[in-house]
Amino acid sequence: MPELIQDKTIFSLLEVSRSIQKTLAERYKSLYWIKAEMNKLNHYTHSGHCYPELVEKQDGKIVAEIRSILWKADYTRINNNFLKIAQEPLREGITMLFQASISYDPMYGLSLRIVDIDPTFTLGELEKEKLDSIRKLKEEGIYESNKSVPFPMVPKRLAIISVETSKGLSDFYKIINQNPWGYRLECTLFPALLQGDKSIPSIISQLAVIAAKIDAYDVVAIIRGGGGEVGLSSYNNYLLARAIAIFPIPVLTGIGHSTNYTVSEMVAYKNAITPSELADFLIQKYHNFAVPIDRAAENIQQLILTRFKEERNMLSQLATHIQWIGKREIQASKANIQQVQNELSALVRLRLYEYKTAIAHTERIIQLSDPIRLLKQGFSITKINGKLLQSAAQISIGDVIHTRLEDGDVISIVTDKSPNEKGDIDNV
Repeated sequence: MPELIQDKTIFSLLEVSRSIQKTLAERYKSLYWIKAEMNKLNHYTHSGHCYPELVEKQDGKIVAEIRSILWKADYTRINNNFLKIAQEPLREGITMLFQASISYDPMYGLSLRIVDIDPTFTLGELEKEKLDSIRKLKEEGIYESNKSVPFPMVPKRLAIISVETSKGLSDFYKIINQNPWGYRLECTLFPALLQGDKSIPSIISQLAVIAAKIDAYDVVAIIRGGGGEVGLSSYNNYLLARAIAIFPIPVLTGIGHSTNYTVSEMVAYKNAITPSELADFLIQKYHNFAVPIDRAAENIQQLILTRFKEERNMLSQLATHIQWIGKREIQASKANIQQVQNELSALVRLRLYEYKTAIAHTERIIQLSDPIRLLKQGFSITKINGKLLQSAAQISIGDVIHTRLEDGDVISIVTDKSPNEKGDIDNV
């Protein structure tokens, strides 16, 4: 009962609390469907109960906040329903439509007791955010920006945004590091949260770190294990998708098994359904570069072998041809030499004949000119002073001349000389 002190009615705190409790109980007798964002789930594993913190935001600011209760049995049922429909467990950071009763407890205050949550509404809210992000990116003209950046011929240096303990990352490394062709990729890990609202600033922050030393990397890979659409909702966030879209080098994503792509996957240069598929994509890039080179090397080797074979055949043909030509030329030369020899022999014989004829002729002339023969024919040889007398002008009256005849010599004294028809010479 209230106390009366100095004309003032005084209520105890318990009385006020119980009055509020009674009023609310009488006023809010039904279950209500309420839309709110679950800021924190606050699940206690030892009891199985949850104490979610519910908020409503306007323009990014919290305008309403209330605590709630989700008993173990209800949580188990709701969580199983989320796993079946949304393919994700119930988690914080989602906008949800839930059914709850309103209660007030003098010890714990006002709270909502959650009895059901509609997973299809949560999926619908995620789809709205997704479509809104796509619209903004297209309006800014950056939706296709990352897809248009040049992709390196050989993506050797990888900047990887992931969690070191992620199974998806482990699968990725296994394919990259154990590829049977011996391709070597340089992987640098940039750890980040990959799920929930906190993953958005975490991934954006790591993208900024990579951008600060962009020349050190060829591509960025965001790698995460599998998950349903609720778990991937942060990848529909406009700010995260925008950071990927405007990134200066190709961004590759392998963030889940869902066939309903997130906006981040849509704007990335390449999206792979799984980290393993992303690893295969990179290995294929190496194949695209290496296989033509290997084939070219094989073709060059084959061309060289073929060329050597052709050259050997050509050299063999040339050797045979040269040998045949050589034999033919030798035979022709021998024939020419024989012909020259024959011609030379004939010429020599002709020259010898001519020489013999000339010698015989000269011999006859010499014989005809023989003084003894001439003397026998009645000629004589006259000398004066030991010199042959050839002209009357050589002698004078009184000179002694010697005349040789065939059978002896005559010594005469010039007493007179007379001219012949050519000149006036005194008579001998």
